[in-house]
Amino acid sequence: MTIIVEPGDPRDPEARALLEESQQLMRSLFPPEDNFYLDVDALAAEDILFFVAREYGTTLGTGALALREGYGEVKSMFSAPFIRGRGVAQKILERLELEARARGLPVMRLESGNTLEAAHRLYQRMGFTFCGPFGDYPDSPSSVFMEKALD
Repeated sequence: MTIIVEPGDPRDPEARALLEESQQLMRSLFPPEDNFYLDVDALAAEDILFFVAREYGTTLGTGALALREGYGEVKSMFSAPFIRGRGVAQKILERLELEARARGLPVMRLESGNTLEAAHRLYQRMGFTFCGPFGDYPDSPSSVFMEKALD
């Protein structure tokens, strides 16, 4: 499998379809007040680096790095269900880390839903550890917070 992770446009039809699928899943799993995903327009903002994973021209996954004061925040990580378990999310996360390091960010952080255990395992394998809420996030029982220092 030759997966390429490259800058993308969240408004692209394939990327948008994956983002909408992800958002629908989050709405089915968590109450509205505990959904913190960014909509397509927000993902196209200048302080967001948006990436897609592609194989043979087909978009298989998405991920973004929100550039925040003193850290980069992982957002919109999602892989097409049929491709899960084949390393797409890891490749996206590796690219996000590369971008964060290139910008001299000292840490990467993320908020994830408390029941998304496969995602938590990936983040832990990639060096993230559990932490408390950051930024504007409330301390919600539906949320898990993680971070990774970039030395």
